[in-house]
Amino acid sequence: MPRTYQDILASRIAGLPENTDSFRVIDGEADGYPKLFIDRFGDRTLISTRDRDIPHQLLQQIVSEAGPVYHKRLDQDDKQPPVPIAHAGDSTPLQFHIVEQGVRFLIDMGAGYSQGIFLDQRDNRRRVRQACRPGMRILNTFAYTGAFSVYAALGGAITTTLDLAQPCLDWARQNFLLNALEPDEHYFCKGDALHWLDRFAKQQRTFHGIILDPPTFSRDKNGKVFRVERHYGDLVSKAIACLEPGGWLLCSTNCRKLSHRDFRIMVASAAPGADLRHDPMPFDFPGEDYLKCLFVQF
Repeated sequence: MPRTYQDILASRIAGLPENTDSFRVIDGEADGYPKLFIDRFGDRTLISTRDRDIPHQLLQQIVSEAGPVYHKRLDQDDKQPPVPIAHAGDSTPLQFHIVEQGVRFLIDMGAGYSQGIFLDQRDNRRRVRQACRPGMRILNTFAYTGAFSVYAALGGAITTTLDLAQPCLDWARQNFLLNALEPDEHYFCKGDALHWLDRFAKQQRTFHGIILDPPTFSRDKNGKVFRVERHYGDLVSKAIACLEPGGWLLCSTNCRKLSHRDFRIMVASAAPGADLRHDPMPFDFPGEDYLKCLFVQF
């Protein structure tokens, strides 16, 4: 018999870092609910399901405990991003603010695959902040809404936020402002990360730390395909060409086709002599160990 929602929620809250109101509550089968995932974003709850309905009893428990509740079906046509639908509770603005480890972010319940932040990277964001010092130059590739950049900037670094989508870069600027950071004191670059890494290398523009968390599959404007399981090593090599001596990389992927062992071999082959440290996923993600992360120190 699965634990009640209230019991699971209490255990998650008890283990959270201070000043954090967004986290995973239920992580699928590990919590007794296969193919069902529940995330809290402030006072809002997002239920994501894959090939199943929400158990009525569980939904009753959630509604009695939480504010607005949204439902996102992950088994929809991949060509259409799964947008959350309001399921219960009062109507509230789709855009609002959350706090994670004292850092504020803009969330959008009307967005597709992600609502503006990847909760499973919480510990890595803290590690990036801890690794930064005033005056360091940090490059955040495939940056999405710039969460890693915000943490690095709060650590004193001068950041370069790189993403293919201008709306994501605009969103990142808003996240900077939410944390009393002046965006104009940092850099925002629109375009393909692989192309920009080549460009930085030619310009001899270097960084003390680089974050690499690419999508599992992408295609550039010339039709060239990037697949994590085949090309991640090439990405690491391009990043190293832009790295200061003694610098570091945060290498990450959620590619299910790639095992932890093969990912480590791929990164180690591209970064000979570097020290590779693996860190586990956050405690509130006890289910599938899908996220591969290596902190690579030179």
